[in-house]
Amino acid sequence: MRLDKYLKVSRLIKRRTVATDVCKEDRILVNGLTAKPSKDIKENDIITIIFGKKTIEVKVKSIKETTKKDDASSMYELIKETTNEEN
Repeated sequence: MRLDKYLKVSRLIKRRTVATDVCKEDRILVNGLTAKPSKDIKENDIITIIFGKKTIEVKVKSIKETTKKDDASSMYELIKETTNEEN
């Protein structure tokens, strides 16, 4: 599954167009490398998303074409969430 679609289906990012834009700004890493929206995602990949002041790191547990809102968080496991403090 494409990275931008996975981010939308898992609800890590609400819209696919936003996920695409974030990828193009080099704010998403897959296994430590910057990733394009078309990057193929597999189970056990580590995705790091850099939001404004927050960075989250998740491990892909499953890949589903569609999912209900309540089940979306079962697609990934939160590894780390950090707040980026600016001085």
